[in-house]
Amino acid sequence: MQSGPTNRQLSALDLHLRILQDRICDALEEADGQARFSREEYPGERGGQARPRLLSDGLHLEKAAVNYSHTRGEALPDAATKRRPELAGKPFQAHSISLIVHPRNPYAPTTHANFRFFRAGDGASSVWWFGGGYDLTPYYGFDEDAVHWHRTARGACGLLSPDAYARFKRWCDEYFHLAHRQEPRGIGGVFFDDLNEPGFVRCFEFWTAVSSSFLPAYLPILERRKNSDYSEREREWQLLRRGRYVEFNLLYDRGTRYGLQAGGRVESILASLPPLVRWVHAPPPAEGSDEARLMSHFLRPRDWLAEDDPAA
Repeated sequence: MQSGPTNRQLSALDLHLRILQDRICDALEEADGQARFSREEYPGERGGQARPRLLSDGLHLEKAAVNYSHTRGEALPDAATKRRPELAGKPFQAHSISLIVHPRNPYAPTTHANFRFFRAGDGASSVWWFGGGYDLTPYYGFDEDAVHWHRTARGACGLLSPDAYARFKRWCDEYFHLAHRQEPRGIGGVFFDDLNEPGFVRCFEFWTAVSSSFLPAYLPILERRKNSDYSEREREWQLLRRGRYVEFNLLYDRGTRYGLQAGGRVESILASLPPLVRWVHAPPPAEGSDEARLMSHFLRPRDWLAEDDPAA
């Protein structure tokens, strides 16, 4: 069992999340150019704190949420113990940021990220672990965006081990999968959980590197696509594909289940849902169309960096 973090290390961890929340909100406001995040702050029921932030109806961002929380509980929710049943009923603390960005332009992809740290149990028997990652959900695919996204993720993962990116990319592909439709939610990214090797210091450095790489991964893509010309056809396709996003969050997402089971604020937990969406019976996209290319070329697990120079 790994030794736990000191109080100073926990303070540094929490400070990183708070600063990261501010940086992401500031960057997204600048990218939108018009809307601003609401800024709330309130104490948790058992101590801790929540800082939900929501941006709505912006010039380029139809909706974005960047929520920080430090929660305490008497028993870990089922969603947090499914992979670790030995922790059922243990008291816990969790520090996290969860964010979602739904751009208005169909050519700009939706993105999601979550970075979290858990401690469970008491005294010498307590355990800790890191989790998180980020993924990208395009409605129209661009190879250069996908390569940039995964190249940035790979660069951040290298701090942990040479094979970390490959492992966490595969985990992301497997997790963000709609089993009932047999299709991925997007083009993936990196996802990890239960990380406590090789010790707190290395895990914290890696977790900090990945969380800090989110903006460099996403902002260049948003800037390239947010002013693209589009018609009602592209908008309807975007709203249809957003329905898949909602399906995943409500049917499979562990973070959604965890938040509801932990008694969190429902508005903050469901802030990840897009403001507009369509569920209609639609035929498959026409062969050779950009919509069909999204399905065949982008929405499948693949090595986007297969021909990329690792030293680049």
